[in-house]
Amino acid sequence: MPQTFSAADAVELAVVERSGFIESRHTGIAIVLAPDGTIAQKSGDPSALILPRSSLKPLQALACLAAGAPLEGERLALATASHSGTDRHVAVVREILAAAQLGEDDLGCPPAWPSDTAARDELVRELRQPARVRMNCSGKHAAMLLTCATNGWDAADYLSPEHPLQAHIRDVIERLIGEKISATAIDGCGAPVYAMTLFGLARAVHRIGNSSTTSPFALHRSAGALVEAVRANPWTIDGPGRPDTLAIERLGVFAKGGAEGVMVMVAPNGTTVALKMLDGSGRAATAVALRLLERHGALSASDVSDTLSQLPLAVTGGGQDVGAIRPVL
Repeated sequence: MPQTFSAADAVELAVVERSGFIESRHTGIAIVLAPDGTIAQKSGDPSALILPRSSLKPLQALACLAAGAPLEGERLALATASHSGTDRHVAVVREILAAAQLGEDDLGCPPAWPSDTAARDELVRELRQPARVRMNCSGKHAAMLLTCATNGWDAADYLSPEHPLQAHIRDVIERLIGEKISATAIDGCGAPVYAMTLFGLARAVHRIGNSSTTSPFALHRSAGALVEAVRANPWTIDGPGRPDTLAIERLGVFAKGGAEGVMVMVAPNGTTVALKMLDGSGRAATAVALRLLERHGALSASDVSDTLSQLPLAVTGGGQDVGAIRPVL
């Protein structure tokens, strides 16, 4: 199997500063595409292969739409989410499952506790157990099951890479990234995830983020609807006070983080960022993406600074702020 990028492909993207001392450094690769799709900046080698992890969800959700899944509004946004498992998230996932005439046991993702602290604490007090519907990828899985129901595909093995659903998703992904998939792996939720270049991922997200519901092309109309749904329902994508939700709420971007330090983000003017941290840490990913969009004139410095002040970037000592995680680009 092809391997992910190496230290030779990476550059420094962020540092962790404690009391004026650089304690840690985050290296990685990043690419910025201008609104017209041309490359505005390359940091490191964006032709290196990555696994997009949950940053692939917008492409998977779009493929479900292209296959006829009746998703819109909150349900469509939830299809591309890595949600925090609140009751509000779970209610929408159950609506999607009900539309497919299926139940929580049909979800192929593993049981999990919600990542939202309040929701988890409530479940613990009630002596409840981890549940599939609370897993952060359950919206994507429910959308996949609804797509199977819509097309008459067997839902029992919908996560198999050979299943008609996954074959369709793979085809749509290759159309969007403009390249052949290099390898197939299994994501943490059990669904196939595909190796591609960071440039390919950026190109796909740029196409989605710059699509319109009035486009003459059906796939672009669906992409426009997806972006509108996410921007109208930022709570679905992540959760209260969490990075993706904050960035969408405050700045109107289209943002989707992925495990192992992946981030994609599209500004309202169409400027697009994709990045991957070499060490797999996502703690600086949102900040780096926002600063890159600011650097290229897509977001104002004051708006970005205000948003960064709401993210968990402070380094503490003795209960006091003594430093910060900060981008260096």
